[in-house]
Amino acid sequence: MRFKLILSSVKPNITDRVVDAAKGAGATGATIIPARGTGIREAKTFFGLALEAQTDIIMFLLEEHLVTKILDTIREAGEFHKPGTGIAFVLPVEHVVGLESQMERFKDEVRESYF
Repeated sequence: MRFKLILSSVKPNITDRVVDAAKGAGATGATIIPARGTGIREAKTFFGLALEAQTDIIMFLLEEHLVTKILDTIREAGEFHKPGTGIAFVLPVEHVVGLESQMERFKDEVRESYF
């Protein structure tokens, strides 16, 4: 079984919308990491202190066959066509441990999708 990782950086006010949409498209869960980021524009300052934009990093570990559908869903839910709303990208996953209890269910889902 092959896995990929979708990483998405979004504003905290749309995190739940993105996660819920991805779950509706087949993701079984997500890990959300609060972060702060910098982009093309410089951070605003207030009395000399930089105010950096808060962001959430959402991680989805997925079976390879689900990636395109869920990536498209994330793009739509996050309105990534608008500037400054977020990004998402996919990374290959070489090895996974800790999913042994879910592997049978994954195998059953794959069998059902092909038959």
